[in-house]
Amino acid sequence: MAVTITKDNLTTEVTNKMTVIDFWAPWCGPCKIMDPVLEQLEAEMGDQIHFAKLNVDDNQELAEQYHVLSIPSLVVFENGVAKEKVTGIFPKDKLKTYLNKKLAEASQTA
Repeated sequence: MAVTITKDNLTTEVTNKMTVIDFWAPWCGPCKIMDPVLEQLEAEMGDQIHFAKLNVDDNQELAEQYHVLSIPSLVVFENGVAKEKVTGIFPKDKLKTYLNKKLAEASQTA
């Protein structure tokens, strides 16, 4: 299950080779659509990617820091550094293809 991110644990939770943080809110309908997609991807790719969730209502300063202006947004971290952000709803296959591409790019730069 994805780790809940707060300002207190963000730094330690993104030190992995790759971390994907889901910026979401309880009232966000599209976020609820993405939940099962991310859960399935975590089950399939959790050995390669660390999945986490950040509630923007509880962590507005972090949302601002990573320029999250709309949700759902996914911020991809490589070795503790935010590299890319994608916003919106994605079908599982499309998001999996994107994440596999990010993994391949990360392994080339490692």
